[in-house]
Amino acid sequence: MSSDTAPINLTHHFLIAMPGLNDELFGKSVVYLCEHSARGALGLIINKPADIGLGELFDRLDLQLRRADLQGAPLMRGGPIQTERGFVLHEAMGEAKAFGSDETPPALREAIREALGSLERVASPSLLTEPAESDGASEDVKPETPSAYASSLRIDGGLEMTTSRDVLEALSSGAGPRKVMVSLGYSSWGEGQLESELAENSWLTVAADPAVIFDTPIEQRYDKAMALLGLESWMLAPGAGRA
Repeated sequence: MSSDTAPINLTHHFLIAMPGLNDELFGKSVVYLCEHSARGALGLIINKPADIGLGELFDRLDLQLRRADLQGAPLMRGGPIQTERGFVLHEAMGEAKAFGSDETPPALREAIREALGSLERVASPSLLTEPAESDGASEDVKPETPSAYASSLRIDGGLEMTTSRDVLEALSSGAGPRKVMVSLGYSSWGEGQLESELAENSWLTVAADPAVIFDTPIEQRYDKAMALLGLESWMLAPGAGRA
């Protein structure tokens, strides 16, 4: 991007793969962007199921899954990075009553850098937005909105992405957020990389609709995301696009 071009912020947007994007994982994918800034982007693929289900993941963690609504739920392949690590995308706990919320005492998040500590260990720190500069007391600044879980990224748009075990333990106990998607791995783009891919017409972009993530069968998510633009996949020839 040139210096006189205003940066775009696609946080809480879908990236929809164009037909010409030939990649085993990203081909015909829908990516939910959890974070996007001039430093880069981080997101989760929402329509590519993993080889194991949520129940098997809990078994491997020696946890029981006591949420009947999640029995048989799939895991997503969130991206090619840190595929052994779980990322939980869920509705903001402060905006919707959680299952068993009376049993799960909320705790204020730590300062932003510490609350995102586990993310910083698996993602380049340059992909994460740093706290706004202040008079030098930024380490003591608390986020305006608390999260029920440690290591949660509050996403502009009303969702949260959590990497800490406590959200899985809440689900195991029958508590936790009502709307939830669990993925293995994540997707990331370095500085300027996503903007270059958009310029090459690799992706369509549209403001995210959580219903596509949480309420739509996996095999329909690509078409539903496309429909948010008033399009159907057959309308698009490989190599043509809009961003």
